[in-house]
Amino acid sequence: MNAKLRVLIALVFAIFVSQAGAQDLGVKKGKALYEQYCIGCHQAGAVGKVGFAPSLSNNEFLSIVSADFLADTIKNGVEGTGMGPQGALGDEKIRAIVSYLQSLSPVSGSRAEEVAKQPAARGDAKKGAVMFQEVCSTCHGPHGIGFDAGGSGPAVGTPGFLKHATDGYIRTTIKEGRGNTMMKGFVGPEGMANLTSQEIEDIVTYLRTAPAK
Repeated sequence: MNAKLRVLIALVFAIFVSQAGAQDLGVKKGKALYEQYCIGCHQAGAVGKVGFAPSLSNNEFLSIVSADFLADTIKNGVEGTGMGPQGALGDEKIRAIVSYLQSLSPVSGSRAEEVAKQPAARGDAKKGAVMFQEVCSTCHGPHGIGFDAGGSGPAVGTPGFLKHATDGYIRTTIKEGRGNTMMKGFVGPEGMANLTSQEIEDIVTYLRTAPAK
């Protein structure tokens, strides 16, 4: 190995170590900020609290949300829910919190782009309303208000939630559920209800009417 190649390898390695170190510091700072500003609602380790605040640490959730999705939600809050805007923290602190949240799952953001590009739902809102009442309202409330209606699940029918969530995000969540939460998948014989693809499209189309507005 010649001297120039050795220098190049050493430089690349140094850059890698530097970036890894900076990332670790960002996660450490984000954890401290999370524990200062977020832990009261979302609990230690971002596991959430049934009937109060959703889990932010499960693989299913973190695999389909991007860093921008998380940052925007923290910054602007979710209208119609207990998640108020935290823009006063500033972009640097918000991004640090996002780095911490993403560190909780090895698959963070791995499907975010793919899920966001899924086509818009094409269903029957009236049929979706009926299906929502039958299989979703027990946890999410009769109009998707969620915790504010005494449900164990978060709001899914408010304009604030629907502003952030794409149809692909909602569709994927219904199909797969969320690990370590009460939200199980709704597809297959082991699902909470073995919904057809069309029934899921109907539910997503109904939610797009923002029933909780």
